[in-house]
Amino acid sequence: MPRAFKQVDVFTTRPYYGNPVAVVLEAEGVSTEAMHRFARWTNLSETTFVLPPTAGGDYRVRIFTPTTELPFAGHPTLGTCHAWLEAGGVPAGEDVVQECEAGLVRVRREEGRLAFAAPPLIRSGPVEEADVQRAADALRISRAAIVDAQWADNGPGWIAVLLASAEEVLALEPGFVDFDLGVVGPGGEEDWELRAFFPVNGATIEDPVTGSLNASVGGWLLETGRATAPYVAAQGTAIGRAGRIHVDVDGDGTLWVGGGTVTCISGEVAL
Repeated sequence: MPRAFKQVDVFTTRPYYGNPVAVVLEAEGVSTEAMHRFARWTNLSETTFVLPPTAGGDYRVRIFTPTTELPFAGHPTLGTCHAWLEAGGVPAGEDVVQECEAGLVRVRREEGRLAFAAPPLIRSGPVEEADVQRAADALRISRAAIVDAQWADNGPGWIAVLLASAEEVLALEPGFVDFDLGVVGPGGEEDWELRAFFPVNGATIEDPVTGSLNASVGGWLLETGRATAPYVAAQGTAIGRAGRIHVDVDGDGTLWVGGGTVTCISGEVAL
């Protein structure tokens, strides 16, 4: 059955400089097995399927990597919202409300960008010393080079480590990383530079631009006084991308993570 399809580049206003997500619209009736199969076929970091809402959202989304289903992910949230709005979706309120396994996520439109309200962390707090050393070993740096580390798990199980500078972040040449690992350092072309690594089929993959990591790292940097809102982070520099992530905080303490979104492919898929 033909279904509307878009491939959206996220955290950029220039096509092919951000992080792409495949979005299948009108996915009602597609089996979980078919969703897994299509996500493996696209071979993108995430593929999403838009479904009718069931719990108060404007739409419901299921998010798949090539190997598993995620309760939440950042750039798929923005890319899916972009595709839904572009296809004629109209939110019930001022903000778009997305349903996903992690709950209801608000997405707002601001100055040509979309931004999601960061979901609560599943796990936070200090990282055990053995895991900090494991991170240092995976990054092929000394333990002393890690200024601080924090659990930053808001769906993907991120461990975040802080280095002294953007230059140190960009110089990393990691070995095999067998867990989800985010690295951040101050300075560079923007206020902060981030990189994200995770394992896929026995290899280390670097994610071009990562909404979930920027959400959890943003909360950590702001809570510890290392950053002030609003700020802009760069990601993807080391692999030829130019992602830009805008982080801000409302008066009520809600943390917003936003960026540009642009459609690169539009058509139909047979599912």
